[in-house]
Amino acid sequence: MVDVATSGQQPGARRSIESTAVAAFVPVVAIVPVWLLALGVIWLPVHLVWHVSYLWFTLGYLAAVVLLFWRPIQAFVLAPLLGARRPDADQRRTLEPAWRPVLQVNDLPARRYVVAVLPSNELNAFACGGHLVVVTSFALDTLPRDELSGVLAHELSHHLGLHTVALTLGQWLSVPVLLLARIGFFLQNVASAATTSFVSHSAALSAVGRLVSALLTAIGWVFLSGLVLSTMISNTVGRNAEFQADSRAVHMGFGRPLAMALRRVLAQHDLPRPTTFRDRLSVTHPPARTRVARIDAMLRANS
Repeated sequence: MVDVATSGQQPGARRSIESTAVAAFVPVVAIVPVWLLALGVIWLPVHLVWHVSYLWFTLGYLAAVVLLFWRPIQAFVLAPLLGARRPDADQRRTLEPAWRPVLQVNDLPARRYVVAVLPSNELNAFACGGHLVVVTSFALDTLPRDELSGVLAHELSHHLGLHTVALTLGQWLSVPVLLLARIGFFLQNVASAATTSFVSHSAALSAVGRLVSALLTAIGWVFLSGLVLSTMISNTVGRNAEFQADSRAVHMGFGRPLAMALRRVLAQHDLPRPTTFRDRLSVTHPPARTRVARIDAMLRANS
């Protein structure tokens, strides 16, 4: 990770609750019922060993999300969990000159944000938690300094707009749900294999085995459906968050290099627009071409 000191040039942007930051709590609300159910399943064996009430167990798990917004946890726990790591010396020489002007123009204090590098062949970056900005190694190797500043300004905008708060909370709530969904499908596969291998000679036992397998499949889908619904809503909200982050980056003065970086993405991966309702729900970002057009329009309006 790299923490870059800053010196203010003008009154900088401050954290503010944007509309998408509020709307981002809708998918969190959507996952709460299956999260409570999943946590109840996990609590039952825990309660046999440690006599804690379900209420305190639930509140304790919910309160633990605060740790994900603590810089040391983001630097030494969250970033490695995401596959990111500290930048090496060469990467620091690329990152610091691009990151410093973004912090300076916003008059941000030193050491507020932590930047990590994700080894990847994709041109990408994302914000997470309360202070973590992750950029891919390919972006560092490919983007000129000003375009890298534009990308970093966009990711900083997610933090300043508080877009990552609900996203991080939703991801934390989804952990036990995803765990139990995977366990359910794993046990379903075991039950199916056991039925085929050991009781296929008995019609009654085969029927019991198929019933158990179907029950486990249903349990797995109960948890998975909650995740799917929450993800679809989150994707819809997230696309608006991208537009708001682009707008804030333009007002910072990094709109033109951000648009140039997006054009570079278009040149490498000009994906077709989603045409069906299902495809639109599964897309996490708006089309780069649309983002470029909006940024260009804002730049013309401000010129």
